[in-house]
Amino acid sequence: MPRLDARAWFALVALVFLLVPAAAAQPERLAVTTAVFYYPWYGTPTSDGSYDHWQQNGHHPPGDIASMFYPARGVYSSSDPSVVRAQMSAIARAGIREAVYSWWGQGSPEDAKLTLVLREAQRYGVKVAAHLEPYDGRTVAGTADDIAYLRNLGIRDFFVYHATDFAAADWKQVTSTLTGARLFAQTPLAGFAKSAGFDGIYTYDALTYRGRSFARICSEAHAQGLLCAPSVSPGYSARRATGDRRVLERRDGKTYDGSWRAALDARADLVTITSYNEWLEGTQIEPVIRKRGYLDYEGAWGKRGVGAQSAYLARTRFWTRTAAAKHQR
Repeated sequence: MPRLDARAWFALVALVFLLVPAAAAQPERLAVTTAVFYYPWYGTPTSDGSYDHWQQNGHHPPGDIASMFYPARGVYSSSDPSVVRAQMSAIARAGIREAVYSWWGQGSPEDAKLTLVLREAQRYGVKVAAHLEPYDGRTVAGTADDIAYLRNLGIRDFFVYHATDFAAADWKQVTSTLTGARLFAQTPLAGFAKSAGFDGIYTYDALTYRGRSFARICSEAHAQGLLCAPSVSPGYSARRATGDRRVLERRDGKTYDGSWRAALDARADLVTITSYNEWLEGTQIEPVIRKRGYLDYEGAWGKRGVGAQSAYLARTRFWTRTAAAKHQR
């Protein structure tokens, strides 16, 4: 190898220093993992004194519920340890590493159930993150207190829904003092999230943010040095719960597959799933049964009968394995 003269040597050193900042500006690539949004707000008379959420919009459980689908385990209570244990087991078997818990403030019914979910999730090696919901009276300062409270319970990942309800400068006062936690903003606006001091962004909304937008969103996030956690979804149908006539058809699993492909092609750092059990919006991947008057998973990936009931969890396992293999390459 020929020796470099002094001029060539200094030119090489200068080139290295020019290149290093560009590399450092990119977000640290994580092992592609999967998180799923999880809802703990269901109640039954036996466990909770009354039906909660199943009866929304004037419905009369257990035969008539506020969902376009009917759960395979029936109308259940999120306070029932056997239900939560089975759910965490199913999440783990699907290869999902984190359950993002819908949390509505200190002292809320969802807060009261958090300890149960933390215990059962730990049993199956599932981490629990907090989905910080826009509860009445939520403020940026109050969110800082909420994060401190939840960190004492061992939670380290926080997903802030409707983060743009507050100014980036207000968030910065909180995020600039945080260590040992990751904060994701629910927004496609990477510039806002960067200015606010968030670590990453996620989309959640299956109707607004389809797979075709993931490449742009993740590219902009990575350019800002942020992590990108786009949300894949099997579909959307909320007419029975809210009267919303908008629908994202499942197309026998094609919608779910398409959003997963788009997320991986976009080099997602974390794939988030909307949702495990948001029955009221029909985005769930939790098993269903066939029941007259309700939709089901029949025909998804060619499955029928009992096999169709858990079709989306089985397909999730396929995609979590695909994501892991893609990252290793």
